[in-house]
Amino acid sequence: MDDATSQQGSEAEAAVRRARFGALPEPVRVEDMVEERAATAPDPARTAYNQDEWLVRYCL
Repeated sequence: MDDATSQQGSEAEAAVRRARFGALPEPVRVEDMVEERAATAPDPARTAYNQDEWLVRYCL
């Protein structure tokens, strides 16, 4: 009787495990693990350089 009782107990425990852990979570894509954002705020003065400005200032 101990074997029958322990087997029923292990079957019940297995059913509880399957109900709780039955499926693995969906895999996470590498693209979803990476977050891209700027390290600093964009500086408009840095990108506002005019290559021909020095000609107007110093040559004319």
